[in-house]
Amino acid sequence: MSDGAAYLSEDRNAATPDWTQFASHQTRGVSGSLDDQHPAQPTLRLLVGLGDLAAVIGATVLVAVLQARCVTHHQAVADAVSDIVAVLFLFATSHGPRVSRTRISAIILQQIQSRGASLVLAGSLQSVVLWFLGAEKLLSVEHALLWVAACGASLAASRIASSFVLGHPAVTERMVRKYAIIGSDRHAFLLEERLGRSGAGIEVVGIFDDAPARPESRASLDDLIGLTHETKLHGIIIALPPRAVDQGRMLRISQLLRGAMTDVFVMPYLMNGPDMALPVQSIGKVPVMVLQRRPLDEWQTVTKRALDVTLSLLAFILFIPLFTLAAIAIKLESPGPILFRQPRRGFNNRPFMVFKFRSMYVGSADALAWRQTSRGDPRVTRTGKWLRKLSIDELPQLLNVLRGEMSLVGPRPHAPQTSVEGKFLNDAIGDYVLRYRVKPGITGWAQVNGARGELVTMEDLRRRLSYDFEYIQRWSIGLDLKIMALTAIREIVSRHAF
Repeated sequence: MSDGAAYLSEDRNAATPDWTQFASHQTRGVSGSLDDQHPAQPTLRLLVGLGDLAAVIGATVLVAVLQARCVTHHQAVADAVSDIVAVLFLFATSHGPRVSRTRISAIILQQIQSRGASLVLAGSLQSVVLWFLGAEKLLSVEHALLWVAACGASLAASRIASSFVLGHPAVTERMVRKYAIIGSDRHAFLLEERLGRSGAGIEVVGIFDDAPARPESRASLDDLIGLTHETKLHGIIIALPPRAVDQGRMLRISQLLRGAMTDVFVMPYLMNGPDMALPVQSIGKVPVMVLQRRPLDEWQTVTKRALDVTLSLLAFILFIPLFTLAAIAIKLESPGPILFRQPRRGFNNRPFMVFKFRSMYVGSADALAWRQTSRGDPRVTRTGKWLRKLSIDELPQLLNVLRGEMSLVGPRPHAPQTSVEGKFLNDAIGDYVLRYRVKPGITGWAQVNGARGELVTMEDLRRRLSYDFEYIQRWSIGLDLKIMALTAIREIVSRHAF
């Protein structure tokens, strides 16, 4: 049995190579076994943690209400201070939530193990703070005991409720993690079997072969890339035969997967030398090395989406008078629709229709953008000139943001037929596809740095891409807010807009 197969075999007495010890050491304390947790859902674990926080705050408020008639104003202030200290201490010292779907007795036992000691210590600290602030010793102890009991019961109830929710078939099906495997021999099939039996909510959608001489019945890497555009995959695992791998083959596969909107992992037995420094995590009980990460993890995606929806709704309401004036001006100058729709490519290279205020005469509009708009373009109406100059023509894209096709901030989407020096953008620079790893935006880092307008030379495209890639690497909520502020300051009247 080869090194890879020995590890993937359930026979743990089989000889295992040195890398398994390395992987075991690296994963210890990082991700751990997922058998007793919901399948690798950091967002869900955070939500359960917020539920715990709400449960503790609710219990704290309940205790305060029950004692409100029995304390003086001074003692109420002391109680509030001690409550805040206790809650902060509890969540600063206790272990993070374990998202479980198990027996009620086991859930309560898990809560005692993860929160019990911290809860008792927090209650003791609360009693000390109360006594220090002038409360009688007996009253401070009674208050702390009541708080500990109320919080313990509330935490247990919260976690039991989350367990029932996680056990619902609709939630279970939605939270299944889907993985694809690249391989061609028993290593790939052993990995598929091992993941399928892990009990961690993992589904293997298929095994894909990169070999040119593969059987016709076996799916190719092109099929895999197509699948990533149609289905949400949580990861691709490279599990090639260890003796059939060379540096060129791994590089070719890595380049093909650059445009895949998912994490890419590789089995550790395929790595050696400096590659052993790659991050390691567990999928089920199988340690894998991280070859490629999505730019935004699940929680960052949720956070960015929440910011987009909130600010887009506010902006849409705020700009209703401006939208009305723009619509009237467009209709008065020339016949035709108020809005102009144009195909673009967005997240994961998926097509969508972008909305803009019509700024050209209907007969001159180029829906497929075979010809880029240039300065002094005769196709642009007088109203359209000012709409474009003030960037008002882009505001209907708030609808695209609310529909989930775009973000407020991101790389600007180009029409599929846009070209530079006679080449389509996808063909001009191979790394162009990396822009599709995040949603396109109404504004972006390139735009606020002056890289906007017509693409004339290859250098124009390289400069714009460098800003887009910098944005993707540096993304944060703070950077998005900064770009929005700079857009308002620099780009409302821009010398680059025409």
